[in-house]
Amino acid sequence: MHGLKICKVLDMALKTGRPVIGMNDSGGARIQEGVASLGSYAEIFFRNVRASGVVPQISVIMGPCAGGAVYSPAITDFVIMVDQTAHMFITGPEVIKTVTNEVVSFEDLGGAATHGSKSGVSHFTASDDEHAIQMARDLCDLLPANNLERPPMKKTSDSKDRACEALDSIIPDDPAKPYELCSTSSPRCSTTGVFMEVQAEWAQNIVVGFGHLGGHTVGVVANQPKVLAGCLDIDASDKAARFVRFCDAFNIPILTFEDVPGFLPGTNQEWGGIIRHGAKLLYAFAEATVPKLTVILRKAYGGAYDVMSSKHIRGDYNVAWPSAELAVMGADGAVEIIHRRRIAHARNPDQERERLTEDFKETFANPYKAAALGYLDDVIEPNQTRQRLSRALEMLMDKEELRPARKHGNIPL
Repeated sequence: MHGLKICKVLDMALKTGRPVIGMNDSGGARIQEGVASLGSYAEIFFRNVRASGVVPQISVIMGPCAGGAVYSPAITDFVIMVDQTAHMFITGPEVIKTVTNEVVSFEDLGGAATHGSKSGVSHFTASDDEHAIQMARDLCDLLPANNLERPPMKKTSDSKDRACEALDSIIPDDPAKPYELCSTSSPRCSTTGVFMEVQAEWAQNIVVGFGHLGGHTVGVVANQPKVLAGCLDIDASDKAARFVRFCDAFNIPILTFEDVPGFLPGTNQEWGGIIRHGAKLLYAFAEATVPKLTVILRKAYGGAYDVMSSKHIRGDYNVAWPSAELAVMGADGAVEIIHRRRIAHARNPDQERERLTEDFKETFANPYKAAALGYLDDVIEPNQTRQRLSRALEMLMDKEELRPARKHGNIPL
């Protein structure tokens, strides 16, 4: 009966185009109901899938959520878990101990901290039930009610034309020095100063979240140089790809801040399927038809440059700061490959390497060659970023993009 009630709510949400918020705090199915309880689960899952991309779905986990019950939150767009009281897992600690002889606590197995930082199942961690409900409200304030509407406009007295001088100093002079992108570019470009980060503790080498630009809700995707130098790895690719697809489904423009030296090298990444996972992000950006604005801050190397909403996969407005470097790889590595013999036979190899590296930087490691080829729309000063993005977004809000008729694509899952 409870399953039937949930199904009716989901059916009504689809009919009326209203978001769905599910609050989970249950021991699961009644064993004495047998297969009937399993049928109710499946009916709920089916409706979650039907509603995906039609109305926003948010799951708030306030207590236990185990076994088959976990699949409904997993299908929804966002999962909010309450710290210390919420637990999600397929099989509990007792079963795991019996089968594998592993000893693990409820919290370590499926608590908010675990799913927020290790598995990526949870998107937000709340301190208590009240905080979790407020998070769901804040999220709804940023989102449209359904896929046929635009996100709500946020009134602001802050002028779109205000220059942001603070952006002039966020890039270190040393190209190898990391910096904190999340607390600099994203909030400062927002016209409300609000940035709601999603999955903040998982795959921290990429930042995703919601902000405002010219009063419009925008989805922000940004490489984080402070973690793994901003490289894309398996988890970062998955995290960003899912976020991009959500934004595209609900008419939310995507703003990309790029500083990426490439994909993370290593046998663990290769054997874990970085090719397939990296392709998810490429697919998501290429498939998206919402306005896509990209700012290259510093490094844009190799295939990672192509993947991060480049002009080649139909970024609508692509600009770079003067500090940007667009190249197949960094100057040091490129010189070692191109001029290996020349350096080896030089009278002073170190001096020759340094000279060739500087020549490479002047010729290739800058944004002007890419701009001349039409891969960038402009090279702008950092303090102009907010103004230029706001104007571009206003122009692009009414864009229309036709795609070939198809049932659906086959994203490399």
